[in-house]
Amino acid sequence: MSIRVMLVDDQVLLRTGFRMVLAAQPDMDVVAEAGDGVEALEVLRASAVDVVLMDVRMPKLDGVETTRRICQDANPPKVLILTTFDLDEYAFSGLKAGASGFMLKDVPPGELLAAIRSVHSGDAVVAPSTTRRLLDRFAPMLPNTGGQPQNKRLERLTDREREVMILVAQGLSNGEIAARLVLSEATVKTHVGRILTKLELRDRVQVVVLAYETGLVRAGG
Repeated sequence: MSIRVMLVDDQVLLRTGFRMVLAAQPDMDVVAEAGDGVEALEVLRASAVDVVLMDVRMPKLDGVETTRRICQDANPPKVLILTTFDLDEYAFSGLKAGASGFMLKDVPPGELLAAIRSVHSGDAVVAPSTTRRLLDRFAPMLPNTGGQPQNKRLERLTDREREVMILVAQGLSNGEIAARLVLSEATVKTHVGRILTKLELRDRVQVVVLAYETGLVRAGG
């Protein structure tokens, strides 16, 4: 079954370019498009979509708020934030809003396709180290919405799970965590899965965000 993709961007030429790349793939179909957030929400009500490629800066309703509203629905499609990164401080807010990752707008086609497939399979598309660099840069600019209620959530974790969560937030891959803690990679993957379940998080990106919000890991630390 093909991955159903929606393109949300106010630049028609950019949508056309993405559509051409995706149309050449046997396992992907562009089933919907929108030029702003308001239109995107309307189109989604009548469309079955698996993955949304979401621009951040758009008229009427920006990509962050659009992502937040999409992710509040039951069984929402996965959202990839498209950003210029060096100029766009909204990428972190997009991750907090529920996006499964972010990508540069000039991403090579092969990386874009791999990211869509990865998100569709349930993984986050942002490498932990890249996520950490983003958070290190922008977290101090954003209000902390954590506090005691968020910290209480961490009490659900075992000591080992908390240790794994810290290493995830510090940018280590499962293999690197396994080497650091002298565990098998399969065991680390199991711990990460339990962390996601206990904390009611979607993916590793949200693990990193929560770690920063609660102070478990600090920007630059």
